[in-house]
Amino acid sequence: MKASTVITLTGIGVVSLLLIGYCAAQDDYEEVGADCVDVNSLEPDGSYTVVDEDYCDDDHAHYYGSRGAYSWYYGGVRSGARITHGTTVRPSDVQITSRKGTVIQRGGFGGRSGWGSGS
Repeated sequence: MKASTVITLTGIGVVSLLLIGYCAAQDDYEEVGADCVDVNSLEPDGSYTVVDEDYCDDDHAHYYGSRGAYSWYYGGVRSGARITHGTTVRPSDVQITSRKGTVIQRGGFGGRSGWGSGS
């Protein structure tokens, strides 16, 4: 009976270590920046006009949903009030943070409720 207790405790220890290792690995995700843009401001060079991030908050009066006038733009290069070289398609399994520091999405756990998802 003592041998079975040792085996059970060893098994629990191994499973615990594996679980801790898995959870630690889940924190290793890429970080992507996001800017709120006016999707109707697309220029021939592929750039958009950046607007205040409140416009992409679906609780805000200016939000028009996923086909609306404002959307998150992920991973772009900003130059003044314009941004380019990114995408309006929300990447998965990354942490997305706005320039103001608002976390829009954490790792692979999905987006923050109350924020637009892009188009």
